[in-house]
Amino acid sequence: MGEPEGPFSRELPSSFAGNRDFYEENGWQKLGRKLKEEPLIPLGCAVTCWALFGAARSIRRGNSYRAQQMFRMRLYGQSFTIAAMIAGSFYYNKDRILRKQYHDLMEQRKAQEKRNAWIKELEARDKEEKDWREKIKAVTEKREQEARDRRAKEEELIREGGPLTRAAKGIKKRIQQGGGQGGEQGGGAGAE
Repeated sequence: MGEPEGPFSRELPSSFAGNRDFYEENGWQKLGRKLKEEPLIPLGCAVTCWALFGAARSIRRGNSYRAQQMFRMRLYGQSFTIAAMIAGSFYYNKDRILRKQYHDLMEQRKAQEKRNAWIKELEARDKEEKDWREKIKAVTEKREQEARDRRAKEEELIREGGPLTRAAKGIKKRIQQGGGQGGEQGGGAGAE
């Protein structure tokens, strides 16, 4: 069993399977980009986590003074993180707008490229299908012509009397020309 032939023998177009331009950045790439854009936010989060860990350790050891300091440190870390987020949003607002516009333009470009590639693929399939239909039509026409020729030959034979009738006429002519014994044998054979 081989692959089926014809216009529908291939799978759906896979023009975009290996093209990384049609895929978005993954989570790690996005995280790396955000860390580079706003490095103070992760710093504030790290300080907050460190303060919470220190407070938990101080509570287990029974050092309430150190635990209070760590809770204050946690509050300062959270405040710093929120302030960094607000300042970053104001500072990077223009960049975010530009990035969004760029992202939208890239999406439009990718959609147009994808559409063009899809149209090209469909045109190729359409051409392939037309070629296939033309081949089928040519073979069909050839077979129809052969059938018409065969019918015409048969009709001609029937008009002439067919092969048996022609043989009988030939025998009759020989009988008439030869006369005598050939006539009686031919007549006897023709009568049966």
